[in-house]
Amino acid sequence: MTETLTSLPAPAWFARPGARTWTCPPAPSEVHGFHASLPGYAPTPLIELPSLSAELKVGRVFVKDESCRLGLPAFKALGASWAVHRTLAEREGLAERSGLAERSGIAERLGIADRAGSQEADRPVTLVTATDGNHGRAVARMARLLGQRAHVFVPEGVHPAATAAIAAEEARVTEVAGNYDEAVRQAADAVAATPAAVLIQDTAWPGYERIPGWIVEGYATLFAEIDTQLAAVDAGLPDLVAVPVGVGSLAQAAVTHYRSRPAGAAALLSVEPDSAAGVLASLTRQAPVTVTTGVTTMTGLNCGTPSTLAWPYLRDGLDAAIAVTDADSARAADDLAALGVPSGPCGAASLAGVRAALTGDGAAARRTALALGPDSTLVLLSTEGTAANPHHVANPS
Repeated sequence: MTETLTSLPAPAWFARPGARTWTCPPAPSEVHGFHASLPGYAPTPLIELPSLSAELKVGRVFVKDESCRLGLPAFKALGASWAVHRTLAEREGLAERSGLAERSGIAERLGIADRAGSQEADRPVTLVTATDGNHGRAVARMARLLGQRAHVFVPEGVHPAATAAIAAEEARVTEVAGNYDEAVRQAADAVAATPAAVLIQDTAWPGYERIPGWIVEGYATLFAEIDTQLAAVDAGLPDLVAVPVGVGSLAQAAVTHYRSRPAGAAALLSVEPDSAAGVLASLTRQAPVTVTTGVTTMTGLNCGTPSTLAWPYLRDGLDAAIAVTDADSARAADDLAALGVPSGPCGAASLAGVRAALTGDGAAARRTALALGPDSTLVLLSTEGTAANPHHVANPS
């Protein structure tokens, strides 16, 4: 069991020297090809913002804009599509990994190829998940496209517009009187009580790690695109990648991508709301803990417990972690919008976190910890657009 904390240990910053020397195996190579074969696939933009380079006193700053990913306003469709694909393929008895996109239910329904369906595969499945918004909508979208059912559990604090968007995907929505962790518990209980149901959850715990692992694999496409896009503008490899963090699955994918190459690759910075910084608290304690979450406009990051699957990667592969306020995120969202990047509060957390790390008191030490200099290249992951999460705190300035 994890320890539960009612407040975040000070300071709201953690650095781990030597993280870039840790290595791990890469994600499966076929993930990017699977996504590229889906109708409507296109790499999301990687936008260079010179004004941020000047502000942060670094060489180049790029923002990966996930405001439109496979027709949805957040990156989550990458993990949900690959995990649902693998789940349905397994139900059909397709144990081989090669050629799955051509032989699975996703292939047939989305028009990639034809296949002869089995009776088992033709029975509708109920895809169940808990969500702070974006993951649930992605699972519901995949269920609708594939002729399956979806049941999505939504905790308190999710914007009504985000909940309505999930329902618009023809999903059954259950609103939970509790936080994200409680919604996950109720979703898991519902699967146990529902015939032909499967949990498609983007966090893991002991005994439930395979499907969350597929979701993490799905995020590999985002980082493969970044590699190609940086090379196209002669930017090379990034010196720092900033990742918004909820339970840590996207950060796990970032660690997997950058730590499966030779040492000396990017420094990795996780960014969380100061009211829900479970990863930062766990890194500070060097053991997974649960924090009691509060109210935040960064609803997609409002998670108090790190995924057990992600935790070893975060512990060993993250260079640093930082927590930011809602006001920090709102200011960053305003500034990104002025620069042409439509970023919701969670997506803007990356910029807020980099600003907190590289400016203000103690910035020199934090820059040293991240090995950043005046010629460094930064990549900020803007994980959602404004349509994904209408929450916003007006910039007081």
